[in-house]
Amino acid sequence: MTSMNGEIRILVSFLSSVSKPLTMALNNSSWRPLQPSFFLMGIPGLEESQHWIALPLCVLYLVAVMGNVSILFIIWTDPSLHQPMYLFLAMLSGIDLVLASSTAPKTLAVLLVHAHEIGYAVCLIQMFFIHAFSSMESGVLVAMALDRYVAICHPLHHSTILHPGIIGRIGMAVLVRGLVLLLPFPILLQRLIFCQATIIGHAYCEHMAVVKLACSETTVNRAYGLAVALLVVGLDVVAIGISYALILQTVLKVPGSEAQLKAFSTCGSHICVILIFYVPGMFSFLTHRFGHHVPHHVHVLLATLYLLVPPALNPLVYGVKTRQIRQRVLRVFSIKG
Repeated sequence: MTSMNGEIRILVSFLSSVSKPLTMALNNSSWRPLQPSFFLMGIPGLEESQHWIALPLCVLYLVAVMGNVSILFIIWTDPSLHQPMYLFLAMLSGIDLVLASSTAPKTLAVLLVHAHEIGYAVCLIQMFFIHAFSSMESGVLVAMALDRYVAICHPLHHSTILHPGIIGRIGMAVLVRGLVLLLPFPILLQRLIFCQATIIGHAYCEHMAVVKLACSETTVNRAYGLAVALLVVGLDVVAIGISYALILQTVLKVPGSEAQLKAFSTCGSHICVILIFYVPGMFSFLTHRFGHHVPHHVHVLLATLYLLVPPALNPLVYGVKTRQIRQRVLRVFSIKG
């Protein structure tokens, strides 16, 4: 754990060094748009029923907060869960908390109390956090696939390959990748001129929704956004696919269907989480880029659900399908099973 504490200190130092120039850049009046703030419409076309739509979104957010806080508490307080699989799960829960909290409060304020205005700097910070932590979540899913590969294909060397120092370095790499790749998003926006009404047809500050408001050349912004999306998702999906191909190859060599079923069951929760994260995300991305005939309110709803459904469902999936987590929850609530 000493090695991981050292990684945490490095992480705090790195975050401080990144946040200071970002904050200074966002407060630099030389590149602010003509409008001092943006106007978030919420869900265009469904203005009359937005307060009803807000109710399930609020439930999803509350479930996400309670579920992920519970997962973090259980893993933190139970030394027997300080293993690679659960440490990666703790990273996932922390990322999900930030991702949901970066989106839901402002979205709910827009839908429930019509707090449509959002400051320019606040909008760009929200956009950065949403996209950066989405990238981090994808990276953690790759790390969890690696853990399952080592656990099944090299079980005798699992603890020596994925020791706490390596886990800390993997977490640091995931964090740095998300910050470095997404930091240009708000920085590149300083090149744009906003000479039209700054009304965002969305419930939160999404990168392409902000870029579309500019009346200057946006080729670089669009190209970089597409490149990052394809790079992150493309490489991560390939890495996960290779891991599970090797796992499948190993499991099929194990004699006995019961042993094979047990090996596959250890991957069940992770596969569910992968599907929950990537399927809605890819659908939302493709709809945004190529689905010109899809109603705009459908796209906004999909994009909002994409940021709230995975954080809400991930703790439930792991709580139901992971015996150690389930037993720990039952002990916390003094339920005999």
